[in-house]
Amino acid sequence: MFATLAHWRDKPIPDLTSLREVTDSSPPRIDIHNPLYSDALAPAEQFGLSGRNHYAHDRNPPYWRAAEGAIDALLLRPAVGARLRAVNERLAQDGVMLWLLDAWRPRAVQRYFFEVWTPDTLRRRHPEWDEAAVRAAVRRYWSPPTEDPNRPAPHETGAAVDLTLAWRDGGGMLWMGSLFDDPSPVSWPDRYEGHAPEPLSVSDEEARANRRLLHWAMQEEGFAPNPTEWWHFSYGDQYWAKLTGASAALFGLAAPSESGA
Repeated sequence: MFATLAHWRDKPIPDLTSLREVTDSSPPRIDIHNPLYSDALAPAEQFGLSGRNHYAHDRNPPYWRAAEGAIDALLLRPAVGARLRAVNERLAQDGVMLWLLDAWRPRAVQRYFFEVWTPDTLRRRHPEWDEAAVRAAVRRYWSPPTEDPNRPAPHETGAAVDLTLAWRDGGGMLWMGSLFDDPSPVSWPDRYEGHAPEPLSVSDEEARANRRLLHWAMQEEGFAPNPTEWWHFSYGDQYWAKLTGASAALFGLAAPSESGA
């Protein structure tokens, strides 16, 4: 097992602490003249990708209810889809594939989790926090919804995607060590690279290996990881530009076409 990809499972994710300190102030500009800027959203299956929108049904811990405004479709920019297809082709060598959990996200969903679910959950779990601490924690995991074309939330551009790894033969998802959308340090991609109590359990070691595999497979195709979420990667949005040092972002706000693309 993992005869081809074992080197990625063995390669540590670097300490991402400095990236977690990157703020959203002064975001990179969006190059509206680049040839990809106006590309329409496309369904993930067009690129041979599999998945299910986590917010559009009720078997979705920790929520256990569909989010108002969520859609079944997994939509993304073609340039992003093409790169995900390349990742999938590499993973297929060892019988693994990407499983998408979310892609383009309606603003109503972004607003609900930014303004309601996440702050309410953090207040309940941390009654000792003041409101400033709650809001700071929310922003570590959710971008504010906005109509500002110069500061779009990553998922509203179609350039950000949430995903995990699964067996291609239908054998289920690989163990990643936490629920998707857990707003705590257990979701840091490098959690098991020195940010967790030692010694690691066997379960933690397996999660570390699988997070490494996902991290390096995505990075090889030019994706930038979110340093607080092992599942979140982007290509072409402002966060990607800031983390990679690109001179400008490639994509701004997007919306599904009337044809249902």
